[in-house]
Amino acid sequence: MQMNATYTSFVAVGDSFTEGMSDRLPDGSYRGWADLLAARLAARAPGFRYANLAVRGKLIGQIADEQSAAAAAMGADLATLVGGLNDVLRPKCDVDLVCARLAEAADRIAPGCGQLVLMRSPGRHGPVLERFRPRMEQLFGFVDELAARHGALVVDLFGADVLGDPRMWAEDRLHLNAEGHRRVAEAVWQALGHEPELDWRAPLPPFVRPGWASRRASDARFAREHLLPWVGRRLTGRSSGDGRVGAHFDAELGAARPVVLGPSRTEG
Repeated sequence: MQMNATYTSFVAVGDSFTEGMSDRLPDGSYRGWADLLAARLAARAPGFRYANLAVRGKLIGQIADEQSAAAAAMGADLATLVGGLNDVLRPKCDVDLVCARLAEAADRIAPGCGQLVLMRSPGRHGPVLERFRPRMEQLFGFVDELAARHGALVVDLFGADVLGDPRMWAEDRLHLNAEGHRRVAEAVWQALGHEPELDWRAPLPPFVRPGWASRRASDARFAREHLLPWVGRRLTGRSSGDGRVGAHFDAELGAARPVVLGPSRTEG
């Protein structure tokens, strides 16, 4: 890979993490690390083309089937592929099959792009992480093998302790907040060989634990607004991504619809 290269196009593939949840803008849309990274890359390359095909709730088989061909057809200088975590966090999961479908997506995207970037997704500290850690570590170990096969970069977010800090996560406890996404964008920026603009691994100030009443109110709000709807979707076989397509995907044509970003524009 040519470090510190000037990229003129970028396509992002994945699930809610890459879509940008929950870095919410005032108009209710999401921005996220991929949009932040695209804006920074666009400042170095006039006429920069960008497409974010990621959709919340997607499993790795859906990412492979619905996004990878469109990403490959775009022929972008830079492509990011992150997926599989929605699979391994389900009660039953064949991790070997998840790895195989991730490989299928990478095999399709890598030949047509200049540089493929893979990631070990961040994990929020707590009992959920510990319960599923063996599956996650198996998946992330395979990411290294896949990167070696394609000459891809691997951005290790899972190994960054600060991204496990609950203060980096939104109220739903499933998605990064604005500060978390900002740090992921910086991590990818640095992995591409660009000069650091901040220390994305720097720890947050010491945590002051809220009082008992505040914690109970937060837990009740989380259960009401996020946990119960999530359980409802699982019981009825629905997904938060049902009926959605990527922000820059033309469903009628089945193709990426890249936008052109300039130095003064950020994509929401």
